[in-house]
Amino acid sequence: MTHVEDELAGQPDCWNRAASEVSRYTGELPTPGERVAIVGCGTSFFMAQSAAALRESAGHGETDAFAASEFPHGRTYDHVVALTRSGTTTEVVDLLTRLRGRTRTTALTADPNTPVMTAADHTVVLDHADERSVVQTRFATTALTLLRAHLGLHTEAVVADARAALAAPLPQGLVERGQFTFLGRGWTVGLANEAALKMREAALAWTEAYPATEYRHGPISITTEGAATWMFGEPPEGLAEQVRATGGLWVSTGLDPLAELVRAQRLAVALAAARGLDPDRPRHLTRSVILAP
Repeated sequence: MTHVEDELAGQPDCWNRAASEVSRYTGELPTPGERVAIVGCGTSFFMAQSAAALRESAGHGETDAFAASEFPHGRTYDHVVALTRSGTTTEVVDLLTRLRGRTRTTALTADPNTPVMTAADHTVVLDHADERSVVQTRFATTALTLLRAHLGLHTEAVVADARAALAAPLPQGLVERGQFTFLGRGWTVGLANEAALKMREAALAWTEAYPATEYRHGPISITTEGAATWMFGEPPEGLAEQVRATGGLWVSTGLDPLAELVRAQRLAVALAAARGLDPDRPRHLTRSVILAP
């Protein structure tokens, strides 16, 4: 078993632990009414997109998401939350250092022995969700679970769905497809982006991601009998029928969208195996991007 297979299989237990311990971090996480920005790089950026949409839609206050390198320093925020598994990513550490003394910051990380521990005002260490694989799975989803639980949006049903996502076989013929498009709405747009990234990282696959209603505005033209379109959450009315009419495979299970991401992670690993690739050693990637001064 690869590291990434082992780590993605451990997600339900990691989510349970994060949700059960969320009350420990009330003082570190944003409070209702604060104007918040959530930042990250790569997978962490896509989790930030989902977390920001969840927080704002739940009525907790205006919340934006940015890649750490694209943070708008001309704006004023009450609280900036950074997601960083390694705690060493240059763009994140530089941003937190620049914000020190001006804006309250919190970092969610997996490693308590890294520069982010002193760069941020507050830290939340999810070391039980740390990973050996370059390809992120359980840390990212555990960080998002913690933030969902902090908003009162996590339930035991989410974990049950994740266990179901690990146990059920992938749709027949899915691995044989040559193109994959992931769709989301609201907070699940970030999950769709992350699913596409997993496929590119682990399996070098042709993947794209869009807000679901944007799919009709051009991208559906690539859908053929060799393509699959995977929906996270409730689809727009009529979209499934439109995809099926192209000959493409429509995938949508009704599981909680975060559990649906677990299925997409499994697809990335399965496709990598089918192509003779090692998902623990993705091409041109390292566990953390650390830039020279």
